[in-house]
Amino acid sequence: MSSAFKAFLNSPVGPKTTHFWGPVSNWGIILASVADTQKPPEMISGNMTGVLCVYSALFVRFAWMVRPRNYFLMATHSCNECVQLYQLSRWAKVQGFLGTKKEVEAQE
Repeated sequence: MSSAFKAFLNSPVGPKTTHFWGPVSNWGIILASVADTQKPPEMISGNMTGVLCVYSALFVRFAWMVRPRNYFLMATHSCNECVQLYQLSRWAKVQGFLGTKKEVEAQE
């Protein structure tokens, strides 16, 4: 085994720790959100999507501030933040929060 691989295995954020497996499991949320972009925006829960936006934003900051820095966790939650903000914008358009009422009615 190479010394670089051994160093990764035994690092504080390596695969022997929750600092590795936590972000790996969070990719399930991201993949589900990406799959949900193909569903009608009427099915989106504004409350849940908003909570996921706040959750991911907080964890991006946490991953940056924790020692040792967990770049994998930060990348995971940054991706989730992007997907959730897109979903929130889809929900807001359907609810009429973005654009005028005339534009929303014209699209229907």
